[in-house]
Amino acid sequence: MLQVVNQKVVAVESYVVKLRAPSPYLGARPSGSDGEGYYLRPPWRSLYSDRFETLLVRILCDDGSYGWGEALAPVAPEVVKAIVDRLLAPVLIGENPLPVRPLWSKLTGLMRERGHLVGHQADALAAVDIALWDLAGRVLGVPVYTLLGGAHRTAIPTYVSGLPAPTDSLRVGLAQDWVSQGVRAVKLHLGHGVEQDLATYDAVASTGLKVAVDAHWAYSLSDALRLGRGLDERGAWFLEAPLVPEDVMAHAELAAALSTPVAVGEAMRNRFEFREFIRHRAVDLCQPDVGRAGITEAMEIASLAAAHHLPVAPHHSVGLGVAVAAGLHVSAAIEDMPAFEYQPLTMSVASTILTRPLDGGPVEFPLPTTPGLGVEVDLAALEEQA
Repeated sequence: MLQVVNQKVVAVESYVVKLRAPSPYLGARPSGSDGEGYYLRPPWRSLYSDRFETLLVRILCDDGSYGWGEALAPVAPEVVKAIVDRLLAPVLIGENPLPVRPLWSKLTGLMRERGHLVGHQADALAAVDIALWDLAGRVLGVPVYTLLGGAHRTAIPTYVSGLPAPTDSLRVGLAQDWVSQGVRAVKLHLGHGVEQDLATYDAVASTGLKVAVDAHWAYSLSDALRLGRGLDERGAWFLEAPLVPEDVMAHAELAAALSTPVAVGEAMRNRFEFREFIRHRAVDLCQPDVGRAGITEAMEIASLAAAHHLPVAPHHSVGLGVAVAAGLHVSAAIEDMPAFEYQPLTMSVASTILTRPLDGGPVEFPLPTTPGLGVEVDLAALEEQA
């Protein structure tokens, strides 16, 4: 059916976006990191920005149809833009955009012996892939999840990610506010030492919330085991990113020793990376980020997880409205999907690039019903801030 529509891609536009927010993602800069550049948040290893940075992509066809995509590019989106502009766009020009999976195979092969499915190349592929799915849904008049085989739910459940406060007493106050809004689960961004993490867990769990811990890859195996055993005693929901993401076997040893599910996926971009974790039983909860994997690959990851009876809870951090929408469509199409990640500060910024705000709150998102991703980018606002 997709092949009969005779249209061709005539342009691929990319937009670097850098937006100021009321406060930085995950809270204020650490002391000693003043300035305008990227910075570290010890003990976490990754760079962060004071702004919400992303790359938006629009694919346009000769009949006027188009689709929007977004890469999760919180640092240096200019790098991802260069890949889209120089490597992917020239191949897409003149193509029929509706056979999305064949195009995915073609695009992923362009740099096959040069890191084709990882890093910035994968981020760029994700943005283009999301745009192709959005375009297909718009042209065919159906939501993207319909093209993916249909929705398993009428609303997408969420959990609140992060309580950005400097003390446990203040975190408890934030947690109580979420409880009053009907929130049932929260994930803590920790990794500050086993004893301190467990103390924070205890304080927040006293509010009645179901609590997960994101350790941001901060721990050695021995300390992750100590933390995990403490979480076992407390009945924690899951332990995310406990170890450096490249150490599959340490994750396998950790997962085998704990009853608390080990969750990974943010750092991975393709089914082959997930396959190694799944094969070694190194993961209990898969967390692909659609802004890094794309819709096509995220569904492949979900199928691989399903074949091993593993749930999939898509990750989301600082992607804006298009990435959120893509994550929601994938979340709707996955059968065993416990919850989608809801980032409160991100959500306050995500809709600023859209002509109409995203529907939904901290408890759940309604199932989108309009064609494509169901969001429209405010192009005038993008051009004004460029």
